Amino acid sequence: MMQMTYQTLQQLQKHKAQLLDHTQLGSGMQLASWYNQHDRIGVCSDHHTLSLYIQGGYESYQKRGLNWHNGGGPDHFCLMPQHQASEWDIRGELSFVHLYYTDQHLRDLATNVWDKEPNTILLDEKTFAVDPQITLLYRHFLLNCDWQQSENLLQLSTTATLLLNHILRNYSNIVWNMPHVKGGLAPATLRLLLEWIEANLHLPLTISDLAAQAHLSDYHFAHMFRHSMQQAPHQYILQQRLMRAHQLIQHSTFNLTEVAFQCGFSSASHFSNRFKQHFGCTPSQLRGSC
Repeated sequence: MMQMTYQTLQQLQKHKAQLLDHTQLGSGMQLASWYNQHDRIGVCSDHHTLSLYIQGGYESYQKRGLNWHNGGGPDHFCLMPQHQASEWDIRGELSFVHLYYTDQHLRDLATNVWDKEPNTILLDEKTFAVDPQITLLYRHFLLNCDWQQSENLLQLSTTATLLLNHILRNYSNIVWNMPHVKGGLAPATLRLLLEWIEANLHLPLTISDLAAQAHLSDYHFAHMFRHSMQQAPHQYILQQRLMRAHQLIQHSTFNLTEVAFQCGFSSASHFSNRFKQHFGCTPSQLRGSC
């Protein structure tokens, strides 16, 4: 997919903010991790931004009218809708993570989940707010993995979809009732899907890739897969990658780096760590015992 240009990312780089990490998800949404201190910033972008404070932020101020207001700190979030200008005075240290997405991302999600086309989507502006669900999704699923490892793309893309769904339900003018997803995938659909996954474990898979195989929206697919398999898609695929690696180590002549790449891991060191967590021994230790 073509790399999208997000104005907030470009605007921050013109100031003192340091871009620590950055990745594009399968849908074109992007994640960016930042550090900043002692900076004055004005932002106005043609896209939406969801920001979570990770560390610091106690001395971050937003200008409202003629006055400056603060209230930030770890796990406080800001929701900045498109085309709304804001001015910030960062007087202390601040580490934060941004999720960038467009109105079209929200429109596609609303259409796929509710099967309705919204006339307009208006997001609430939120500053220094607290939402345990946003914090959980950021910290547990976005910040606990390496963004540059392709095998983590499925987890990242799934989490971004969940975040956007949460925003639409709680911080927008959308008031439709959420559809209740009953049951799992049809047996024939599940069988074909698992066969497709097995044939594509070497690729960086996203939730949209999997949902397309079942002809479902990302939201419905994730819920139905979990109902069928009793685990999330990214958990199942990691398990299958590790099982294949175990077999290749025992029954092939591939070196361990080749095994890692054939099983969808983008680095041998990350593969070794995941393998040891799952099996209790490193790939080299297993190869030595064969």
